[in-house]
Amino acid sequence: MTRRIVLPVLALSLLAALPALAGNKKDLTLTSPGGAIRAEIKAGGKITYAVSYGGKRILDESEIALKLGDGTVLGSDRKVKDVKKGEVREKGLPAVAYKKAAVDDCYNWLTLGFKTYSVEFRAYDNGFAWRFVTKGKKGETIVKDEVAQFNFAQDWTSWVPFVRTDNIDSFDVQFGNSFENIYQHINLTQWDARRLAFLPVAVDAADGVKVCITESDLYDYPGMFLNRDGNGIRGVFAPCPKEVEEFAAHKGLQDVIRSREDYIARTDAARSFPWRIVAIVPEARQLADLDLVWQLARPADPKEDFSWVKPGKVAWDWWNAWNLYGVDFEAGVNNDTYKYYIDFASSKGIEYVILDSGWAAGRQMDLFQVSPKIDLEELVRYANSKNVGLILWAGFKAVDPDTEGVFKHYAKMGIKGFKVDYMDRDDQVIMNFYERVASTAAKYHLVIDFHGAFKPQGLSRKYPNVLNYEGVHGLEHLKWSDPTVDQVTYDVTIPFIRMVAGPMDYTQGAMRNATKGNYRPVSSEAMSQGTRCRQLAEYAVFDAPLTMLCDSPSNYLAEPECTDFIASFPTTWDETVPLCGEIGEYVAIARRKGDTWYVGAMTDWNARDLTLDLSFIGPGARTMTAFQDGVNAHRAARDYRRTVSALPADGQVKIHMAPGGGWAARIEK
Repeated sequence: MTRRIVLPVLALSLLAALPALAGNKKDLTLTSPGGAIRAEIKAGGKITYAVSYGGKRILDESEIALKLGDGTVLGSDRKVKDVKKGEVREKGLPAVAYKKAAVDDCYNWLTLGFKTYSVEFRAYDNGFAWRFVTKGKKGETIVKDEVAQFNFAQDWTSWVPFVRTDNIDSFDVQFGNSFENIYQHINLTQWDARRLAFLPVAVDAADGVKVCITESDLYDYPGMFLNRDGNGIRGVFAPCPKEVEEFAAHKGLQDVIRSREDYIARTDAARSFPWRIVAIVPEARQLADLDLVWQLARPADPKEDFSWVKPGKVAWDWWNAWNLYGVDFEAGVNNDTYKYYIDFASSKGIEYVILDSGWAAGRQMDLFQVSPKIDLEELVRYANSKNVGLILWAGFKAVDPDTEGVFKHYAKMGIKGFKVDYMDRDDQVIMNFYERVASTAAKYHLVIDFHGAFKPQGLSRKYPNVLNYEGVHGLEHLKWSDPTVDQVTYDVTIPFIRMVAGPMDYTQGAMRNATKGNYRPVSSEAMSQGTRCRQLAEYAVFDAPLTMLCDSPSNYLAEPECTDFIASFPTTWDETVPLCGEIGEYVAIARRKGDTWYVGAMTDWNARDLTLDLSFIGPGARTMTAFQDGVNAHRAARDYRRTVSALPADGQVKIHMAPGGGWAARIEK
């Protein structure tokens, strides 16, 4: 008999609990609210799960377990103490600094209860997730390892970002990496078992179904890598660092791990562990608008006020190498240059200017020593007078010893945030650094952009002042990458994979644009691959509450139409609608802020014609300002055409994109 219980704290949720079911073995099922996803869960000696979508098997039996330091294996119990099932239907959960103003959280759940722990499963209409929860015991416990298998039903193709390293003799070397790489599109059985892949990873299942693996609610615990496991893949976790040395190659701003412990975490004995997520959708475009990481992340403390958090756009100095022209001073790390950046930002309504590498003196290990080339307090006063906030770049080794002191000092001065760089790990120690930075920055009302970072994992829901993460093979790579690097194909891959995890600091906005044959790396005057309109479209396609304008103010001022257009873009949204797309081929996304819609589309190196269905915008006269690839964009990538017209009454908009091209529009009443 099933009892239905309504909890007052979840007025919109209905939970049903099954009475305790004791026994040696349990075969259970959990289905999603709409019924498409069905998980078969077995317990008794070990815990396994298998997942089907639309009646077709996606994952065969796959084992999950936690191995503790005292030899206990959570998941190996032969006796299940109790089984509970229920459903949650919460509508309109408010989201701060996110790609939509509110999120519905609707899922069915099942919990296996054991003597000292439980395993929680959730089935959403677009995914399946599980986690371990330990209880009762106080103090610490050691986690030696975690078993997380993903045994796919067939040898499907996958989209894999392997760790970038020439040394694949051991996993230890690969655990230290910047989480930036292009994707290999290969069969699951073609994975090199010597190499680690970082999350998220996507798989092309049968009949167009797409699967994406990632994680959420990651605290005091290492992130998950993936590695080939026979015909399937499995989770791999970095052991805790033991001996740590300064990495001189990056000016002492980074660590190198010389030895590791024989465990992955020393943590609280009673706690919840991270959610393992298997997103499943019927077509690729739906991957571009998943909320699973946010839904499974812990919310912010309701007593905390984050109304001060200000997302926005950033005029950035480093990518364009401080290259100004037509000015009467020598450009570089000095007050004249930064005042010019501030004036530019103020004139275009850009919320922030960043001072990247160079503002701190010496080896940049002492953040209290400002370069004598600049007067930082004067720059803060000047920026405040222009309604522009300043953000400072810092290596994590400079922030780590005195996070409280650094943030308190610069918040008092009037700095608005920090871009923290060079972590390049996701073991337990560095994960705790992430949370310490987030919480301390929140205390002093500072926004955070994590660079040299792994993908988002839900931290931004608890700390909405964490606005962005790198963990992406962004535009900076075109300052030095060989022409064989295909950034254009990567651009139309990441909306379906990397963006599943959350926002990404790709740093778009290049005004120097190159066709496939014309691109070359020029560090001091960098260019993009693909057309000008592609760069504009990325402001609608890419999720980034803190969004860079990567190019020089001089280049932007020389291109007023394009600059005014991207400067008008919001960076957080009330609504997001994925329009169409295929991984590695093309993508189109519409986003709404208030009454205005912004639309972006991009293609690979193939010219492409699309019809975008914008009928959901609804009736009423609307003006569409569009930027489309010019007739000669296939030869001169900067060629574009701006048009102003009425949105067709039926909402059907036909567009053409040149090779490596894009299309972008603002649609307003």
